[in-house]
Amino acid sequence: MKIHLFAAIFFLVLIMGCDAPTNDLTEKAVSEAELKRDTFFSEVGNSQREYFVYLPKGYNSNLDKKWPLLMFLHGNGERGNGQDELDFVLMQGPLYEAWIQKKDLPFIIISPQLPMFGFDKMGIDYISNRTKKNIPKRLIQGVPPRPDAFATELALRRTESVINMSEVEPLLPYGWEKIEKDLIVILDNIEKSYRVSKGQTYLSGLSYGGFGTWYMASKHPDRFAAIAPVVGWGHPSLMEPIAAESIPVWQFAGGRDGSIDIKHFYAGLDKLEKLGHKNVRFTVHEDKAHDAWTRVYSGDDLYKWFLSFEGSESSSSK
Repeated sequence: MKIHLFAAIFFLVLIMGCDAPTNDLTEKAVSEAELKRDTFFSEVGNSQREYFVYLPKGYNSNLDKKWPLLMFLHGNGERGNGQDELDFVLMQGPLYEAWIQKKDLPFIIISPQLPMFGFDKMGIDYISNRTKKNIPKRLIQGVPPRPDAFATELALRRTESVINMSEVEPLLPYGWEKIEKDLIVILDNIEKSYRVSKGQTYLSGLSYGGFGTWYMASKHPDRFAAIAPVVGWGHPSLMEPIAAESIPVWQFAGGRDGSIDIKHFYAGLDKLEKLGHKNVRFTVHEDKAHDAWTRVYSGDDLYKWFLSFEGSESSSSK
């Protein structure tokens, strides 16, 4: 009899002990990250296009929280029609890190796609020969291996910088400046449709997207709390609005970059300092080629740096 009574008491205690943690876990359940495709009407192409919207872990469960917003501008090889070619945008950058490599980034990330503007007919190998088979896929368990780093035969050495940029074009041909209005429409749509902390809107891009980052910051300096152009230099002619608004800048370059010559990075940054800008960083990954972006976006430093800056709510779209 005593044995049966002891067993009953033990079983009751066991049930009570297990019940509380189960309820606690239910109450604290955190939503998983989500990748969406939103639609907008492009004035440039006079057509419907899509762009990626990444919602971070916890977005759909913490309904009172407003989230920082990061707009990412891709490089030349990821151009497309904004429809069935949009997945090429997943190839690299913050969206690749957050969605494919499952890096826990506490940002709403928006990634639009730059139209081809004829680049698919120019015989450029990395565009003409690309295939959807190479688009990375998010795995149910674990993450896929990263692609190999770019090969380079350039030596590790300093090169003399170009001082006079008057004969150098400020932008690469048919870049993100061509869809400036579309990018602002996308920003406005996101701020209206999602829980965005408007004073925490950040901008970054690689290669063509680095040039686009400089351009958009110069044309809309009130929209961004901080910018990070990666392997894309800024022309001195773009710097006055950025300095006037004191937008924090973190510029990245690859010391062995055979595509975007490091000698052109210095003049614009020097102009910012001469204009009195006090918050400018310049990091050169001397050992890296054009894909220095891999190290930049796979680490934590850039994202922590972004979150250390918060602009005014009134500086966003009204």
